[in-house]
Amino acid sequence: MIVIQENRSFDNMFNGYPGANTVASGELIDGSTIPLAPTSMTVPWDIDHTVASFLAAYNGGNMNGFGLESGGTNPPNGAYGYVPKSQTQPYWAMAQQYVLTDNLFASQLDESFTAHQFLISGQAGGTVNAPSAPPWGCDAPTGAYVRLLTPQRTLGGSVFPCFTYKTIADELDAKSLPWRYYAPPLRTDLGGLAWTAFDAISAVRYGPDWANVVTPQTKVLADVASGTLGAVTWVVPDAADSDHSGSKSTTGPDWVASVVNAVGQSKFWNNTAIFVLWDDWGGWYDHVPPPQLDTYGLGMRVPMIVISPYAKKGYVSHVQYETASVLKFVETTFGLAPLAASDSRAAPLDDCFDLTQNPRPFSAIPARASSSHFRAERPSGIPPDD
Repeated sequence: MIVIQENRSFDNMFNGYPGANTVASGELIDGSTIPLAPTSMTVPWDIDHTVASFLAAYNGGNMNGFGLESGGTNPPNGAYGYVPKSQTQPYWAMAQQYVLTDNLFASQLDESFTAHQFLISGQAGGTVNAPSAPPWGCDAPTGAYVRLLTPQRTLGGSVFPCFTYKTIADELDAKSLPWRYYAPPLRTDLGGLAWTAFDAISAVRYGPDWANVVTPQTKVLADVASGTLGAVTWVVPDAADSDHSGSKSTTGPDWVASVVNAVGQSKFWNNTAIFVLWDDWGGWYDHVPPPQLDTYGLGMRVPMIVISPYAKKGYVSHVQYETASVLKFVETTFGLAPLAASDSRAAPLDDCFDLTQNPRPFSAIPARASSSHFRAERPSGIPPDD
Protein backbone atom coordinates (compact mmCIF):
# COMPACT_ATOMS: atom_id res chain seq x y z
CA MET A 1 0.00 0.00 0.00
CA ILE A 2 1.36 3.39 -1.06
CA VAL A 3 -0.12 6.29 0.92
CA ILE A 4 0.79 9.58 -0.76
CA GLN A 5 0.79 12.83 1.21
CA GLU A 6 1.55 16.28 -0.13
CA ASN A 7 4.49 18.63 -0.26
CA ARG A 8 6.84 18.41 2.71
CA SER A 9 10.62 18.17 2.94
CA PHE A 10 12.29 15.97 5.54
CA ASP A 11 13.67 18.90 7.54
CA ASN A 12 10.18 20.39 7.56
CA MET A 13 8.14 17.35 8.63
CA PHE A 14 10.52 15.44 10.94
CA ASN A 15 12.74 18.16 12.33
CA GLY A 16 14.55 16.99 15.44
CA TYR A 17 13.58 13.34 15.09
CA PRO A 18 16.09 11.31 17.15
CA GLY A 19 18.76 9.66 15.02
CA ALA A 20 17.64 11.39 11.81
CA ASN A 21 19.65 13.90 9.80
CA THR A 22 17.97 17.25 10.46
CA VAL A 23 19.18 20.76 11.28
CA ALA A 24 17.88 23.64 13.36
CA SER A 25 18.90 26.40 10.97
CA GLY A 26 19.36 26.98 7.26
CA GLU A 27 21.72 28.97 5.10
CA LEU A 28 20.63 31.98 3.08
CA ILE A 29 22.02 33.06 -0.28
CA ASP A 30 24.29 35.66 1.36
CA GLY A 31 25.98 33.03 3.52
CA SER A 32 24.17 33.96 6.73
CA THR A 33 22.01 31.49 8.62
CA ILE A 34 18.46 31.66 9.87
CA PRO A 35 16.77 29.46 12.52
CA LEU A 36 14.08 27.17 11.20
CA ALA A 37 10.87 28.53 12.69
CA PRO A 38 8.03 26.38 14.02
CA THR A 39 5.35 26.84 11.36
CA SER A 40 1.84 25.51 11.81
CA MET A 41 0.20 23.40 9.13
CA THR A 42 -2.65 25.93 9.29
CA VAL A 43 -0.72 28.79 7.65
CA PRO A 44 -2.75 30.09 4.69
CA TRP A 45 0.15 30.45 2.27
CA ASP A 46 1.88 28.15 -0.19
CA ILE A 47 5.46 28.08 -1.47
CA ASP A 48 6.31 27.79 -5.14
CA HIS A 49 7.89 24.44 -6.03
CA THR A 50 8.29 24.47 -9.78
CA VAL A 51 11.46 23.44 -11.60
CA ALA A 52 12.62 27.06 -11.46
CA SER A 53 12.20 27.10 -7.70
CA PHE A 54 14.03 23.80 -7.34
CA LEU A 55 16.98 25.19 -9.28
CA ALA A 56 16.95 28.39 -7.22
CA ALA A 57 16.78 26.56 -3.88
CA TYR A 58 19.32 23.91 -4.90
CA ASN A 59 21.71 26.60 -6.18
CA GLY A 60 24.31 24.27 -7.58
CA GLY A 61 24.20 22.07 -4.49
CA ASN A 62 24.70 24.88 -1.99
CA MET A 63 21.11 24.51 -0.70
CA ASN A 64 20.91 28.19 0.21
CA GLY A 65 18.45 29.63 -2.29
CA PHE A 66 15.13 28.75 -0.65
CA GLY A 67 14.48 32.45 -0.15
CA LEU A 68 14.67 32.87 -3.95
CA GLU A 69 11.94 30.40 -4.86
CA SER A 70 9.75 32.18 -7.39
CA GLY A 71 6.09 32.98 -6.93
CA GLY A 72 4.11 31.47 -4.11
CA THR A 73 2.33 33.43 -1.38
CA ASN A 74 4.69 32.80 1.52
CA PRO A 75 6.33 35.61 3.51
CA PRO A 76 10.04 36.33 3.01
CA ASN A 77 12.11 33.29 4.02
CA GLY A 78 8.90 31.47 4.91
CA ALA A 79 10.40 28.28 3.49
CA TYR A 80 12.74 28.11 6.48
CA GLY A 81 10.27 26.44 8.79
CA TYR A 82 9.25 23.12 10.30
CA VAL A 83 5.98 21.59 11.49
CA PRO A 84 5.77 21.39 15.30
CA LYS A 85 5.78 17.84 16.63
CA SER A 86 2.46 18.53 18.37
CA GLN A 87 0.78 18.53 14.94
CA THR A 88 2.51 15.41 13.62
CA GLN A 89 2.30 13.01 16.57
CA PRO A 90 0.78 10.13 14.54
CA TYR A 91 3.65 10.30 12.03
CA TRP A 92 6.21 10.23 14.84
CA ALA A 93 4.37 7.29 16.45
CA MET A 94 4.54 5.35 13.16
CA ALA A 95 8.24 6.10 12.79
CA GLN A 96 8.95 5.09 16.39
CA GLN A 97 7.25 1.73 15.88
CA TYR A 98 8.59 1.05 12.40
CA VAL A 99 11.08 2.62 9.95
CA LEU A 100 11.76 6.22 8.96
CA THR A 101 13.97 6.89 5.93
CA ASP A 102 15.98 10.12 6.10
CA ASN A 103 17.85 9.88 2.80
CA LEU A 104 15.09 9.46 0.24
CA PHE A 105 14.78 11.96 -2.60
CA ALA A 106 11.97 12.64 -5.02
CA SER A 107 12.64 10.96 -8.36
CA GLN A 108 11.47 14.15 -10.09
CA LEU A 109 12.48 17.80 -9.72
CA ASP A 110 9.15 19.51 -9.33
CA GLU A 111 5.50 19.18 -8.36
CA SER A 112 2.70 16.73 -7.82
CA PHE A 113 1.57 15.90 -11.35
CA THR A 114 4.96 14.51 -12.30
CA ALA A 115 5.55 13.08 -8.82
CA HIS A 116 2.45 10.93 -9.00
CA GLN A 117 3.38 9.73 -12.49
CA PHE A 118 6.70 8.48 -11.14
CA LEU A 119 4.81 6.47 -8.51
CA ILE A 120 2.95 4.49 -11.17
CA SER A 121 5.42 4.39 -14.05
CA GLY A 122 8.87 5.56 -12.97
CA GLN A 123 8.66 8.50 -15.38
CA ALA A 124 6.42 11.35 -16.53
CA GLY A 125 7.00 11.28 -20.27
CA GLY A 126 9.72 13.91 -20.02
CA THR A 127 7.21 16.47 -18.70
CA VAL A 128 7.29 18.92 -15.84
CA ASN A 129 4.41 20.43 -13.89
CA ALA A 130 4.11 23.78 -15.70
CA PRO A 131 0.50 23.84 -16.90
CA SER A 132 -1.74 26.44 -18.46
CA ALA A 133 -4.85 24.92 -16.90
CA PRO A 134 -5.72 22.04 -14.57
CA PRO A 135 -3.53 19.35 -16.11
CA TRP A 136 -4.34 16.18 -14.26
CA GLY A 137 -4.87 13.95 -17.26
CA CYS A 138 -6.99 12.84 -20.18
CA ASP A 139 -10.00 14.64 -18.66
CA ALA A 140 -8.24 18.01 -18.76
CA PRO A 141 -9.94 20.66 -20.92
CA THR A 142 -8.94 21.18 -24.52
CA GLY A 143 -5.89 23.41 -24.63
CA ALA A 144 -4.46 22.25 -21.30
CA TYR A 145 -0.86 21.18 -21.41
CA VAL A 146 2.22 20.24 -19.47
CA ARG A 147 5.66 21.35 -20.54
CA LEU A 148 8.61 19.23 -21.58
CA LEU A 149 11.96 19.60 -19.86
CA THR A 150 15.03 20.06 -22.03
CA PRO A 151 18.41 18.47 -21.17
CA GLN A 152 19.47 21.96 -20.03
CA ARG A 153 16.58 21.97 -17.52
CA THR A 154 14.70 24.71 -19.32
CA LEU A 155 11.09 24.49 -20.43
CA GLY A 156 10.70 23.05 -23.91
CA GLY A 157 7.57 22.24 -25.88
CA SER A 158 4.19 21.29 -24.50
CA VAL A 159 1.93 18.24 -24.69
CA PHE A 160 -1.63 17.41 -23.68
CA PRO A 161 -1.45 15.44 -20.40
CA CYS A 162 -2.79 12.12 -21.72
CA PHE A 163 -0.07 9.51 -22.25
CA THR A 164 0.48 6.03 -23.65
CA TYR A 165 3.59 4.94 -21.78
CA LYS A 166 3.60 1.72 -19.78
CA THR A 167 2.71 1.70 -16.08
CA ILE A 168 2.92 -0.81 -13.26
CA ALA A 169 -0.79 -1.49 -13.88
CA ASP A 170 0.07 -3.13 -17.22
CA GLU A 171 2.41 -5.53 -15.48
CA LEU A 172 0.00 -6.26 -12.63
CA ASP A 173 -2.79 -6.94 -15.13
CA ALA A 174 -0.54 -9.31 -17.07
CA LYS A 175 -0.10 -11.38 -13.90
CA SER A 176 -3.77 -11.11 -12.92
CA LEU A 177 -2.82 -9.20 -9.78
CA PRO A 178 -5.59 -6.85 -8.57
CA TRP A 179 -4.83 -3.19 -7.91
CA ARG A 180 -6.77 -0.18 -6.67
CA TYR A 181 -6.16 3.58 -6.70
CA TYR A 182 -8.21 5.47 -4.08
CA ALA A 183 -8.49 9.19 -4.78
CA PRO A 184 -10.86 12.17 -4.41
CA PRO A 185 -13.71 12.37 -6.94
CA LEU A 186 -13.50 13.72 -10.47
CA ARG A 187 -13.82 17.51 -10.62
CA THR A 188 -15.87 18.38 -13.70
CA ASP A 189 -16.13 22.02 -12.59
CA LEU A 190 -12.36 22.30 -12.93
CA GLY A 191 -12.38 21.03 -16.48
CA GLY A 192 -12.15 17.38 -15.58
CA LEU A 193 -9.40 17.46 -12.98
CA ALA A 194 -9.14 14.08 -11.26
CA TRP A 195 -6.59 13.59 -8.52
CA THR A 196 -5.44 10.24 -9.77
CA ALA A 197 -2.24 9.61 -11.69
CA PHE A 198 -4.01 7.06 -13.86
CA ASP A 199 -6.28 9.73 -15.33
CA ALA A 200 -3.23 10.71 -17.40
CA ILE A 201 -2.86 7.19 -18.84
CA SER A 202 -5.08 6.75 -21.89
CA ALA A 203 -5.33 2.95 -21.70
CA VAL A 204 -6.55 3.15 -18.09
CA ARG A 205 -8.83 6.17 -18.44
CA TYR A 206 -10.62 4.77 -21.48
CA GLY A 207 -10.38 1.07 -20.67
CA PRO A 208 -11.75 -1.46 -18.18
CA ASP A 209 -9.01 -0.65 -15.66
CA TRP A 210 -10.74 2.65 -14.87
CA ALA A 211 -12.97 0.59 -12.57
CA ASN A 212 -9.89 0.17 -10.34
CA VAL A 213 -9.86 3.92 -9.64
CA VAL A 214 -12.10 4.25 -6.57
CA THR A 215 -13.66 7.45 -5.25
CA PRO A 216 -13.98 8.86 -2.72
CA GLN A 217 -10.70 7.83 -1.15
CA THR A 218 -12.39 7.04 2.19
CA LYS A 219 -13.80 3.86 0.64
CA VAL A 220 -10.45 2.24 1.32
CA LEU A 221 -11.39 2.04 5.01
CA ALA A 222 -14.61 0.13 4.32
CA ASP A 223 -12.97 -2.07 1.69
CA VAL A 224 -10.18 -3.16 4.02
CA ALA A 225 -12.69 -3.86 6.79
CA SER A 226 -14.76 -6.01 4.42
CA GLY A 227 -11.71 -7.99 3.33
CA THR A 228 -11.05 -6.34 -0.02
CA LEU A 229 -7.59 -5.02 -0.83
CA GLY A 230 -5.55 -4.97 -4.01
CA ALA A 231 -2.17 -6.64 -4.32
CA VAL A 232 -1.00 -3.05 -4.85
CA THR A 233 -3.01 -0.10 -3.56
CA TRP A 234 -2.43 3.65 -3.80
CA VAL A 235 -4.23 6.07 -1.45
CA VAL A 236 -4.41 9.85 -2.00
CA PRO A 237 -6.03 12.31 0.46
CA ASP A 238 -8.74 14.87 -0.05
CA ALA A 239 -7.83 18.54 0.54
CA ALA A 240 -9.46 18.30 3.97
CA ASP A 241 -6.74 15.86 5.03
CA SER A 242 -3.84 17.03 2.89
CA ASP A 243 -0.50 18.14 4.32
CA HIS A 244 -0.18 20.64 1.46
CA SER A 245 0.73 24.16 2.56
CA GLY A 246 -2.29 26.42 2.28
CA SER A 247 -4.77 23.60 2.88
CA LYS A 248 -4.93 24.84 6.49
CA SER A 249 -5.49 21.23 7.51
CA THR A 250 -3.98 19.49 10.52
CA THR A 251 -5.85 16.20 10.05
CA GLY A 252 -3.47 14.65 7.50
CA PRO A 253 -1.55 12.67 10.16
CA ASP A 254 -4.83 11.38 11.62
CA TRP A 255 -6.12 10.40 8.16
CA VAL A 256 -2.97 8.42 7.44
CA ALA A 257 -3.17 6.80 10.89
CA SER A 258 -6.75 5.73 10.15
CA VAL A 259 -5.60 3.96 6.98
CA VAL A 260 -2.69 2.29 8.75
CA ASN A 261 -4.93 1.23 11.65
CA ALA A 262 -7.52 -0.19 9.26
CA VAL A 263 -4.90 -2.44 7.65
CA GLY A 264 -3.20 -3.25 10.95
CA GLN A 265 -6.47 -4.43 12.47
CA SER A 266 -7.45 -6.50 9.43
CA LYS A 267 -6.65 -9.96 8.12
CA PHE A 268 -4.13 -8.34 5.74
CA TRP A 269 -1.64 -7.20 8.36
CA ASN A 270 0.71 -10.19 8.37
CA ASN A 271 1.56 -9.91 4.67
CA THR A 272 1.39 -6.18 4.03
CA ALA A 273 3.91 -3.36 3.63
CA ILE A 274 2.65 0.23 3.84
CA PHE A 275 4.75 3.09 2.48
CA VAL A 276 3.76 6.58 3.64
CA LEU A 277 5.58 9.25 1.66
CA TRP A 278 5.34 12.88 0.59
CA ASP A 279 5.31 13.48 -3.15
CA ASP A 280 7.55 16.57 -3.28
CA TRP A 281 9.21 19.11 -0.99
CA GLY A 282 6.57 21.80 -1.38
CA GLY A 283 9.21 24.52 -1.40
CA TRP A 284 10.21 23.88 2.23
CA TYR A 285 13.84 24.08 3.30
CA ASP A 286 16.00 20.97 3.37
CA HIS A 287 19.73 20.95 3.96
CA VAL A 288 20.78 17.74 2.13
CA PRO A 289 21.80 18.28 -1.52
CA PRO A 290 20.00 15.78 -3.76
CA PRO A 291 22.28 13.81 -6.08
CA GLN A 292 21.78 14.83 -9.70
CA LEU A 293 21.45 11.54 -11.58
CA ASP A 294 19.77 12.74 -14.76
CA THR A 295 17.86 15.67 -16.24
CA TYR A 296 14.75 14.94 -14.18
CA GLY A 297 16.24 14.28 -10.76
CA LEU A 298 16.88 13.64 -8.13
CA GLY A 299 14.63 16.20 -6.50
CA MET A 300 14.53 17.36 -2.89
CA ARG A 301 14.63 15.04 0.12
CA VAL A 302 11.22 13.91 1.38
CA PRO A 303 10.22 11.64 4.27
CA MET A 304 9.01 8.07 4.03
CA ILE A 305 7.69 5.77 6.76
CA VAL A 306 7.79 2.01 6.16
CA ILE A 307 5.18 0.09 8.14
CA SER A 308 5.01 -3.69 8.17
CA PRO A 309 5.08 -6.64 10.59
CA TYR A 310 8.52 -7.28 9.05
CA ALA A 311 9.78 -3.69 9.27
CA LYS A 312 12.61 -3.02 11.68
CA LYS A 313 11.48 -1.46 14.94
CA GLY A 314 12.22 2.20 15.65
CA TYR A 315 14.83 2.29 12.91
CA VAL A 316 16.11 5.21 10.85
CA SER A 317 17.41 4.08 7.48
CA HIS A 318 20.18 6.27 6.04
CA VAL A 319 20.42 4.40 2.73
CA GLN A 320 19.97 6.62 -0.32
CA TYR A 321 16.57 5.95 -1.84
CA GLU A 322 14.28 7.72 -4.27
CA THR A 323 10.51 7.56 -4.63
CA ALA A 324 10.91 5.00 -7.42
CA SER A 325 12.41 2.67 -4.80
CA VAL A 326 8.78 1.96 -3.88
CA LEU A 327 8.14 0.84 -7.46
CA LYS A 328 11.24 -1.35 -7.24
CA PHE A 329 9.81 -2.96 -4.10
CA VAL A 330 6.57 -3.73 -5.95
CA GLU A 331 8.49 -5.13 -8.90
CA THR A 332 10.71 -7.29 -6.72
CA THR A 333 7.80 -8.57 -4.64
CA PHE A 334 5.69 -9.62 -7.62
CA GLY A 335 8.39 -10.49 -10.13
CA LEU A 336 7.78 -7.54 -12.48
CA ALA A 337 10.20 -5.87 -14.86
CA PRO A 338 11.53 -2.29 -14.40
CA LEU A 339 9.59 0.38 -16.25
CA ALA A 340 12.08 3.24 -16.65
CA ALA A 341 15.47 4.60 -15.63
CA SER A 342 14.39 5.63 -12.13
CA ASP A 343 13.08 2.29 -10.89
CA SER A 344 15.91 0.48 -12.67
CA ARG A 345 18.58 2.41 -10.74
CA ALA A 346 16.70 2.91 -7.44
CA ALA A 347 18.11 1.21 -4.37
CA PRO A 348 15.94 -1.63 -3.04
CA LEU A 349 14.32 -1.11 0.34
CA ASP A 350 16.02 -4.13 1.94
CA ASP A 351 17.49 -2.05 4.77
CA CYS A 352 13.98 -1.30 6.06
CA PHE A 353 13.01 -4.93 6.66
CA ASP A 354 14.05 -7.95 8.68
CA LEU A 355 12.40 -10.82 6.86
CA THR A 356 13.84 -13.33 9.32
CA GLN A 357 11.77 -12.02 12.22
CA ASN A 358 8.35 -13.32 13.15
CA PRO A 359 5.60 -10.92 12.07
CA ARG A 360 5.11 -8.38 14.82
CA PRO A 361 1.58 -7.92 16.15
CA PHE A 362 0.02 -4.59 15.27
CA SER A 363 -0.29 -1.84 17.83
CA ALA A 364 -2.77 0.91 16.93
CA ILE A 365 -1.37 4.33 16.04
CA PRO A 366 -2.80 6.95 18.43
CA ALA A 367 -4.75 9.62 16.56
CA ARG A 368 -7.08 12.47 17.36
CA ALA A 369 -9.71 11.31 14.85
CA SER A 370 -10.95 7.76 14.34
CA SER A 371 -11.58 5.72 11.20
CA SER A 372 -15.31 6.24 11.72
CA HIS A 373 -14.75 10.00 11.46
CA PHE A 374 -13.07 9.67 8.08
CA ARG A 375 -15.56 7.08 6.79
CA ALA A 376 -18.30 9.64 7.42
CA GLU A 377 -16.32 12.55 5.96
CA ARG A 378 -17.87 14.13 2.89
CA PRO A 379 -15.58 15.08 0.00
CA SER A 380 -14.43 18.67 0.27
CA GLY A 381 -14.66 19.28 -3.46
CA ILE A 382 -11.14 20.70 -3.39
CA PRO A 383 -8.09 18.78 -4.68
CA PRO A 384 -5.32 17.97 -2.17
CA ASP A 385 -2.87 20.17 -4.10
CA ASP A 386 -3.72 23.56 -5.54
